[in-house]
Amino acid sequence: MKYLMTTAVAAIALAGCANTDPNSNFYNEAGAQLDSGDFGNATMNNLLVQTGQQDYTINLARRFASDVNSTVNFAFNSTQLDADARAILLRQADWIRQFPEVHFRVYGHTDLVGGNAYNRSLGLRRAQTVVAFLTSQGIDRSRLEAVASFGETRPVVETPNPERRNRRTVTEVSGFVESDPMLLNGKYAQIIFRDYVASAIPPQGVQETAIATGAGG
Repeated sequence: MKYLMTTAVAAIALAGCANTDPNSNFYNEAGAQLDSGDFGNATMNNLLVQTGQQDYTINLARRFASDVNSTVNFAFNSTQLDADARAILLRQADWIRQFPEVHFRVYGHTDLVGGNAYNRSLGLRRAQTVVAFLTSQGIDRSRLEAVASFGETRPVVETPNPERRNRRTVTEVSGFVESDPMLLNGKYAQIIFRDYVASAIPPQGVQETAIATGAGG
């Protein structure tokens, strides 16, 4: 009995020493002593996507809407793109080109002036105009859909009068191209942060200047 008590005391003493021993992390994962819970976000997102806990289209849609203006507006009873609309669509095209795996839909809307049937047709034509413009910027037509028009049924401003904010198209992420439905299998960070990685590479002129001047940092 005395032997067992001595062994228990020794084990407790050793455990106490282990907590203060600087070498005690030798048997733990590398970096475990530094991890405050902020590491591994890419792995976490991969897990959430693959287990169905997080919808990747929602993630991409949120990012698209935060990075660029997803909405363009139109004049009354018109499908013509003005200068502001073209500028917005050029930025949309730049973003879309960075993610060749992503599929988009363009939804057309109108204000509440006029009949519902006519407005649905007008909204769809507006969506088709935007798709045509994005296609002209080098976006593959198979990745763009103008398949739905909400017409006058989803106004931004509830008014029966002409309202420019209601006359709009909205570009949204709809998913991944059908040829590669499992693209996010282990590649979440690679796709979502592709432009972040690219931004770490300085332009050619900057590289040449740094080499010539010996600049560093």
